[in-house]
Amino acid sequence: MYVKRGRFYIFTSMQKLNFPAYSFRFKNSEKQALIFDVIRKKFVVLTPEEWVRQHVVHYLVTDKGFSSALINVEKQLLLNGTKKRYDAVVFDKYGNVRLLVECKAPHIQITQEVFDQIARYNLVTKAPFLMVTNGLDHYYCRMDYDNEQYIFLEDVPNLQKE
Repeated sequence: MYVKRGRFYIFTSMQKLNFPAYSFRFKNSEKQALIFDVIRKKFVVLTPEEWVRQHVVHYLVTDKGFSSALINVEKQLLLNGTKKRYDAVVFDKYGNVRLLVECKAPHIQITQEVFDQIARYNLVTKAPFLMVTNGLDHYYCRMDYDNEQYIFLEDVPNLQKE
């Protein structure tokens, strides 16, 4: 996060999240901090939500062993004629969405509204697994489409074996 000091902006560290420590690349822009996104292969504006998203990406690749080639971030989907953007998805090797991720900034509480949002997005993606996080609290679910409910899990499942 940048703090203005006179006519300059000085980078200060972002909030510590409930993820392992990862190495990130940062860059200064005129009035904002940028972080390198290993999926999009470019620097993006470092917002609190982006801070969470980048931790999620590193968690999925580094700790869960998912191929970065099978992860997509910040892509558009069409929901009832309205353009929306999901935070991240993990595909299987056949191009099917396996995990849909919704990220919120750390100061945003994970509420029923957040689950409703990811459920709406999942009407389009049809992911069998969901992850909702604000970087501090993480929720993992398997979709039970027959009974129209979430089954909460302890962690992201090994999707290669599912």
